Amino acid sequence: MNHLVIAPVLLPLLAGILLLLLHRQGVVPRRIMSVAAVLGQIGLALELLAAVGGGEILVYAVGNWPSPFGIVLVADRLAAWMLLVTALLSLFALLYALRGIDGAGRHFHILFQLQLFGLNGAFLTGDLFNLFVFFEVLLLASYGLLLHGGGRQRTRAGLHFVVVNLAGSTLFLFAVGTLYGVLGTLNMADLAVKAAAMAPENAAPVRAAGLLLFGVFALKAALLPLYLWLPAAYAATSAPVAALFAIMTKVGAYAILRVYTLIFGAGAGAAANLIEPWLLPLALLTLAAGTLGALAAATLRQQAAYLVVASVGSLLTAFGLNSAAGVAAGLYYLPHTTFAAAALFLLADAIAVRRSGMDDRLEPGPAIASPRLLGGLFFICALLMVGLPPLSGFLGKFLLLRAALQHGALPWVMGAVLLAGLLGMIALARSGSLMFYRVHPKEMADTAEQAPPVVGEIVPIIGLLLLCLALTIWAGAATDFARVTAAQLLQPSQYIHAVLGKGEP
Repeated sequence: MNHLVIAPVLLPLLAGILLLLLHRQGVVPRRIMSVAAVLGQIGLALELLAAVGGGEILVYAVGNWPSPFGIVLVADRLAAWMLLVTALLSLFALLYALRGIDGAGRHFHILFQLQLFGLNGAFLTGDLFNLFVFFEVLLLASYGLLLHGGGRQRTRAGLHFVVVNLAGSTLFLFAVGTLYGVLGTLNMADLAVKAAAMAPENAAPVRAAGLLLFGVFALKAALLPLYLWLPAAYAATSAPVAALFAIMTKVGAYAILRVYTLIFGAGAGAAANLIEPWLLPLALLTLAAGTLGALAAATLRQQAAYLVVASVGSLLTAFGLNSAAGVAAGLYYLPHTTFAAAALFLLADAIAVRRSGMDDRLEPGPAIASPRLLGGLFFICALLMVGLPPLSGFLGKFLLLRAALQHGALPWVMGAVLLAGLLGMIALARSGSLMFYRVHPKEMADTAEQAPPVVGEIVPIIGLLLLCLALTIWAGAATDFARVTAAQLLQPSQYIHAVLGKGEP
């Protein structure tokens, strides 16, 4: 066994335990420990990505119990890609929190590491029940992070977040129990084998459990109509937590991609392509709902949250095309939208504290200190979120539209993506105009009293934007990796062989 596979799970867990032991110490040791752990996770993700880059699939059997009886962790290109995106995002979210936001409570860094423990475990697990377990770990940590700092609005949003996700967790257990009762296993590779060979009388409960799982993953991904919890939660929490939460919806999208290419893919017999009639229409409707929400948003944070919903629609539209080109387009678009949304959340906070009581409300207000710097960063974020050339957002949407050329729903996909881009551009142009140009003359004197942006604010935002720039400059390498990853996902026999030793290698 290759112990590298379990290292991204163990590192944040051990870091969280050590931070718990340090909770009575000053904030500096906790900050050093937390940053060091995140840097270590970036190194592990890069090493794992290099290890699986040639198409290898690494399997770690916990306790050396053989599959399908024991718990397995599986690292392939998709898992390594998600680990790297998560680690890079968490670094810049954490750096922004070090400005003092982490000091609003003693347990911020512990919860931050446990959140990463849950995320990394969800991406690496090869067992459906343990996917549920890691979902619960990351959700429990996210409850604490969401409420970090307190406040009535944050508490109300957190309550909705908890109730909705607990309902999703209950349905997850129902689906898992049904699959285990019918097929006798929860190992995902073994489920793929047994679903393909199941008796006709078992098809109905397996299909029902598969659709129930889709509902759970759609809730996690904020797919329409299950997205209503997201805007309030993301807009109410602190900026670094909202930035980290930019990856949370991608966990749901990852689970949809993993489960419905491996277990319910083309070779699943009576359960083959189970969600194909549902995913694409719901994704397009989610894109429309998110864009309209961004147009109607009253604050910049709320607008950023709705743009996350719209990006989920674009991402799942790509996956819903059910083709190698569509999956590849989605895998390229996923890190782009994660980094761009996180940068916008951080920037919204930096702008809000400099509006002399106006916060981030989209209304004319006082002039902002350092308007060229903050306005320039806002302009770049807007280009990325809308998908205008020449940056990675444009390339991601171009790949999506190109993948849809041979699909029967091409007019719907083309119309929704292009119209959403236009309306998103209008929404963000209006926001920029209200905050940076429509200034009350009598309040311009307040600008002198505002502190200019500091390094701790600007560096994380620029770092996330540079990651998007890297996706643009090295788009060829990124899209090549996305294509081979998509091909590996749509031919699951190699995954099954690696885990079980069955099927064609």
